Amino acid sequence: MRVLSFAILLSAVMAVPARGQYQKEIDFELPVEDSTVYITLDQALEIALSRNVAVKVADKEIQRYDYEKKGSYESLFPTVAGSGSYQRTIKKQVMYMDGMSSGSMYSSFYEGIAQMIEQATGVAVDIPSGSSSSSESSSSSSDGITVGRWNSFSGGINASMPIVNAQLWKSLEISGKSVELAVEQARSSRLDMVTQVKQAYYAVLLAREAFEVYREVYENAVDNFGQIDKKFRAEKASELELTRAKVNIANAIPNVYQAENNVMLSLWQLKAVMGVDLDEKIDVTGSLSDYASQMAVDLAGEGAYSLDNNTTMRQLAIQAEQLAQTVKMQKYAYIPTLSGNFAYMMMANTNDFKFSEYRWTPYSYAGLSLSIPIFTPGQSSKVKQAQIQADELDLNRINTERQLRISIRQYLNTMQTSIKSYDTAVEAEKMAQKAYNVQAKSYDVGKSTLTDLNDTQLALTQAQLSVSQAIYNYLVAKSNLEQIIGSDFIDEEGNVDLENR
Repeated sequence: MRVLSFAILLSAVMAVPARGQYQKEIDFELPVEDSTVYITLDQALEIALSRNVAVKVADKEIQRYDYEKKGSYESLFPTVAGSGSYQRTIKKQVMYMDGMSSGSMYSSFYEGIAQMIEQATGVAVDIPSGSSSSSESSSSSSDGITVGRWNSFSGGINASMPIVNAQLWKSLEISGKSVELAVEQARSSRLDMVTQVKQAYYAVLLAREAFEVYREVYENAVDNFGQIDKKFRAEKASELELTRAKVNIANAIPNVYQAENNVMLSLWQLKAVMGVDLDEKIDVTGSLSDYASQMAVDLAGEGAYSLDNNTTMRQLAIQAEQLAQTVKMQKYAYIPTLSGNFAYMMMANTNDFKFSEYRWTPYSYAGLSLSIPIFTPGQSSKVKQAQIQADELDLNRINTERQLRISIRQYLNTMQTSIKSYDTAVEAEKMAQKAYNVQAKSYDVGKSTLTDLNDTQLALTQAQLSVSQAIYNYLVAKSNLEQIIGSDFIDEEGNVDLENR
């Protein structure tokens, strides 16, 4: 299939005898619209900070943990609740009292008490008349006193609040650290986003320069074809040379198409990390050569780069503080707690549903509740678990710092290598360009072959691409190093400032 496609392409090329006609058939130009907005790297970062989805999610997490912190502090305030109940008595309670036998001198006394209870509380107390059936009939009653009414209503409010609760106080400190951790995680998202935007922006510039190089190769091939075609018509060039010139054009076309496709793909990637619609008319300005001046010759050693602002290390530090507070919180479970409580209730007991005639009786109290933990199963295990988690985190911190130091050395080495490669590639490009110019003139006067000219063209292409690739590699390594150092979004005092870059 590839052979067939190449044959079709080659036949199409061979059917075109001159440069003008060939350019009429194929004109390699990147699409440009009047509505296209050209942005710089700083503008791309500014747009990404306002539109990137990961940044928005991280900001939402800050809000969520902030509300969680407020909820923890609200647990210090009184808890107030209302309550209401209704009970229907199925069988009333019976109370037995000695000296309630019929005819007893206490009978009238208890009847008077029953009337007083009913007037004071609204609870009906029935004094049954009973008769004795044993030797103790003079001192006890075989029947009881029925107490209560059929309907019972109650309603009111109750409140409680912690007064002394060391475990709760410590949990408030942990909640505060959770908010601090969320802020640092939001900063981490921003740092990651900045690195992605930078590298995507550089990738667009690299793709554009590769496109320009391959288009220049194509144009040179077309120029050579035009000259050879004239020589062939004047019988000064062989048909083999003419065929080779056509093949050179055919070989150059796919590279240009692929380079053009790479430009579009890199632009889509840039738009994606910026958080804008892929159909928006956005393009970049400048070239990789604009950043060549940033390629410092003498780079500082690995020891000159501090990890104080590295987001991973800062997150581990916050998590370590959280676990230390968690260990203390678990130990504070052994400390007694003191809380205050209050209640106010209204009650009514009736035998009917005439609400307007109900007599409501108030009932209220206030007090303190002391809880002294003596034995709580599993509490000692929780303390040990928290301590082990703290030890694990400390080991992870040591390993993470070691890996970050390795990454710093790696990026510094890549930057140093890119600087050397750039200097070599620049010199190679100059020599390759000079060699190509000489070879082109030599070929015009018939002192060299088309193969020699093609060799110098290939060398020039490789040198031009090597220059752009060296700058790109340096910028990518530099952006990764800047992310590790984490100097962005930090104010002068070392605190997180999500607006400071």
